[in-house]
Amino acid sequence: MNKQNILALALKPAMRVTKFHFGGAIIVMMLAVGLVASSAAPPSGGPTATLLVTGLAEGAKGSTIGPDGALYVTEGAAGRISRVDPLTGEKTTFASGLPPAILSIGGSSIGGAIDVAFIDNIAYVLVTLVSDPLFPSSDVDGIYRVDGPDSFTVVADIGAFNLANPPTIPFQVDVKTGLQFALQTYRGGFLVTDGHLNRVLRVTLDGEVTVLIAFGNIVPTGLEVRGNTIYMAEAGPVPHLPENGKVVSFGPNSPTATEVASGAPLLVDVEFGGDRLYALSQGIFPVGSPPATPALPNTGALVKVNVDGTFTVITDGLDRPTSLEFIGNTAYFVTLTGEIWKIDGVSK
Repeated sequence: MNKQNILALALKPAMRVTKFHFGGAIIVMMLAVGLVASSAAPPSGGPTATLLVTGLAEGAKGSTIGPDGALYVTEGAAGRISRVDPLTGEKTTFASGLPPAILSIGGSSIGGAIDVAFIDNIAYVLVTLVSDPLFPSSDVDGIYRVDGPDSFTVVADIGAFNLANPPTIPFQVDVKTGLQFALQTYRGGFLVTDGHLNRVLRVTLDGEVTVLIAFGNIVPTGLEVRGNTIYMAEAGPVPHLPENGKVVSFGPNSPTATEVASGAPLLVDVEFGGDRLYALSQGIFPVGSPPATPALPNTGALVKVNVDGTFTVITDGLDRPTSLEFIGNTAYFVTLTGEIWKIDGVSK
C-alpha cells in the first residue's frame, strides 16, 4: 500500500460524523491546490483581503508573530520555516532541514513542520506525520527546538507519548502517533491540539507530555490563550456543517469545554485581535466528497465572535486559509496554495 493510500485510510474514520479527525479530519481540509482569487470580496463594504506573499510551499499551514514582529510560517513540504516582513512581504528562510512531509493527498503535502512558536526568543516547531507504525522512519513526531539555521533538537517526542497513551474515549484510531495541528505557548511550555486523537496535550520544555483535555468527534484545530482561558477552534466532523464549526473555551483544570460561538464551517484557527476574538473558516465542504477533501476554493471567511454566541463575517471569499495572526488592526492569513494575505482595519 503506498503512502497516499495509507493516509486516506487513516483519515477516513476520523472524519465520519459518527466518529471523528483532525482527529484525522482537519488536516485534510487543507490539502488541495486550486484557483486563487486576486482579492477577497468583503460583505457590505467591509475590509478587503490583499495579497502579500506568494511562493510558499503548497500546503503551508502554521504561523506565528516572532519577537521581532515578523511573520513566521511553516512549510511542511520543504522542511523549513520562512520569515516574512509583514509590511513589505519580503520572504527569507529562517530555518531549514526539518523532517519534510512524506505523505500527500491530491498532489499536496500533509505533515512535516506544521506550526511554530517562540519562547524567550527561541523558536520551536511542531512536526507531525513523519513516523508511525504505518510508515515507520527514524524521524520524530514532536516539538523541535531551533538551534541554528539548519540544526534542531527534539525536546518532546509526542509520537512516542501517543503510542504509549492511546485515547481512552472510544473511536477508531489508524495513525497511532496522531496528527498534531496547532502549537501554542502556555505557562512556560506548550499546548498542542491533536486532531486524529481528539485531544489537547500539555508539553513542558523538558519533554513531559500530558493530556490536558480529551474530546469526542469534534476535530480540534487552532488555539489561543488569554489569561487562564484557553480558546480552541473546532472544524467539526465531515461534512463540516456550519453548526459544527465552533469556538470553545476551557481552563487548565476543566473536564469539559464551554461553547463560545458556532455557525461557521471548517474552522481552522482562533485569535484575538485587540479585545475581540476572531475565527478563521476554511469554507464549504464539497457535498458528497470523501474524507480528506479540502473546502471549495474561495469559500473561506474571517469571522468575529459575538457575545451572543454567533459569528459576524468580516471578510469572505478567502481561498482555503489555514492559520490566522493579528498585528495591530491587521489580520494575516496563510493559505494552502502557499500565499499570505492581509486584511487591514479589522480590529479597530
